[in-house]
Amino acid sequence: MNFWEKITGSDMTKELKTFESRVKGLPADYQAAWEEIKANLWPHSDFTGRNLMPILDGVLGLLEEAAADGQSVKEVLGDDIKGFCSALAGEEGARTFRGRWREQLNNNIAKKLGK
Repeated sequence: MNFWEKITGSDMTKELKTFESRVKGLPADYQAAWEEIKANLWPHSDFTGRNLMPILDGVLGLLEEAAADGQSVKEVLGDDIKGFCSALAGEEGARTFRGRWREQLNNNIAKKLGK
């Protein structure tokens, strides 16, 4: 990855397009689960989202293997997709970018106030 790709995020755009083309080969219930997984994982990303690329690739691989084996989405992910995503992100209550920014803001204010 060169500097320009890193700055513009075009490397991630290419990778996400590759993911979406792989998802099109999955059954409809797996595609719906993929959309829900993405929605639940993005809040756990860093500022650029690059930290999620290996996680998303691994989850998509899991879904592809399960679909090839003929398993249902509920057998693979269970009923709680949000909990599955929290476990992937680290743990329940894993820090989000919003939480990290809030913590940083609070620390900066505390420094200014001399606490």
